[in-house]
Amino acid sequence: MIKKALFISLLLPLVLSSCGMLQSIVKSSFPYTATLVIPASAETGKSYAAVSLATSFDQNFSKSGNNGDNVSEVSIISARLESMDPATFNLGNIKKLKVYMSREDGKDEILVASRTEITPDVGNTLVLDIDNSTFLDKLVRQPDIKIKMVYELRRKIDTDASLRLILGLNAYPAK
Repeated sequence: MIKKALFISLLLPLVLSSCGMLQSIVKSSFPYTATLVIPASAETGKSYAAVSLATSFDQNFSKSGNNGDNVSEVSIISARLESMDPATFNLGNIKKLKVYMSREDGKDEILVASRTEITPDVGNTLVLDIDNSTFLDKLVRQPDIKIKMVYELRRKIDTDASLRLILGLNAYPAK
């Protein structure tokens, strides 16, 4: 009896992990994050790009057995930028920004969030306007996702600023 219960308890998660419903819940629960750095050498009035690979707790769902085929209609539902180092960095130093997702090689780049006319005293957290007009199904099946933030500074900064981008996703079970 104990062997049977142990066998079922080990088999059940394996069966459920391939289920589209479970995969869509997992994909919708764990955001992609990226650390982006704005160097102190950046000047005002010029456009710059900060690039980083995105990570997620459930990133391996597309790597082992490609369970990513079990989800569809993956889209952005939230985007937030936070100051990490220094933690008190005022995101109002940024005048405007756009965030793109792409394959690691930069192909299939898609605009996922932006913010124009950022208030000068916004503080260390900024909610971005999302662009969910394009599904990200193909991108989330990639082993690595590249994030590119194109920005323009409002004010010159004294030190490098490390920012964390948090992208919340939504996914549905594949039909």
